[in-house]
Amino acid sequence: MEGAEAEERRLAASLTARYSDWVVEALDELPGSFILTDPAMPGHPIVYASRGLASLTGYPPREVLGRNARLFQGADTDRAAVAGVREAVRGQRPHQVSILNYRRDGEAHWVLLHLAPVFHASDGRVLHFLAVQVPIAPPASRRRTPPCRAARPPVVFAACREEARVEEECPCASHAGEVFVDVDKRGQDAEELRVASEHEKEKALSTANSIFSALNRYSKLTGLVVCGKRCDSVGIPALSSSLNLSLGYSREEILGCNCRFLNGPGTSVEVLEQINQHICSEQACTVHLLNYRKGGSSFRDLLHISPIRNASGKVAFHVWVHLDEGAKYDFNGLTPEVWQLGAVGAVRVAVRSLSASGSLLRPSQ
Repeated sequence: MEGAEAEERRLAASLTARYSDWVVEALDELPGSFILTDPAMPGHPIVYASRGLASLTGYPPREVLGRNARLFQGADTDRAAVAGVREAVRGQRPHQVSILNYRRDGEAHWVLLHLAPVFHASDGRVLHFLAVQVPIAPPASRRRTPPCRAARPPVVFAACREEARVEEECPCASHAGEVFVDVDKRGQDAEELRVASEHEKEKALSTANSIFSALNRYSKLTGLVVCGKRCDSVGIPALSSSLNLSLGYSREEILGCNCRFLNGPGTSVEVLEQINQHICSEQACTVHLLNYRKGGSSFRDLLHISPIRNASGKVAFHVWVHLDEGAKYDFNGLTPEVWQLGAVGAVRVAVRSLSASGSLLRPSQ
């Protein structure tokens, strides 16, 4: 009995040591089926299970806590899908896959698994992995849903190269590879793959974003900010010539720096968190921010940030377009916001043409 209570306290501490004591209550209020796992603990156990998990899988939360997430696998779970999840965990990157899981009573069911690492935003450590499960409806029962037209807009202060974020090794997650390990050669005769709809994919992403918002809100009380991507360790690979002149920095001083080098004592933490959330969800945003020049003088920055995708559709960079709201510009009749979108479009065309020619950011350039 004492051993069981000690284990419960150890699992609970995985959350309460990093967030406030109320984070569990906040997560309990969120809809959807999801779990949080701790890669730093032996066996990479589940440390939180949502109430929605019980209705989807039949497992009550208390029954899955402390166990590895592979408990949802069964005889026909596809080995390739499991291997993809395992590689995403090792690479500390988000991953979506349709996978055949099993309920507590042994019934097989298809789910869209949305996996995302939870990073400490200041030092890039992996704190947890989030796994959202969305049931995939049988093809015959689906309605036709319009294709996703979510805007994934625009930037000219280039920053945050995606590949650098997701391919680093995690020094703290020594047990990360233990999640979803395919130990019994499953999936040899699995039933036909069921493909998730765009609506189901959007639902998984929306659920994940709600969870990250809750973790951020309750992590403030412990002096911690979390995000879904390792953003802070990424340097600036390129910048426009006008930017370094207006800020007082030389090009050499800026290249390779963290994206937040312009921040100072008056920079809004709330706005920085808003930026972080948009980067994590691969969405564009426009914010008003107090930033600082090299000499220490502040300026009101109209900042537009947008992901830039490569030919395969993956985010390769984020572009940051800065405008000093106190300066005078000639936009040829355009609003500042429209001009920023045009600047982003120009960068996007340049990146794609360089990517297609195979000359994108060679060392000689």
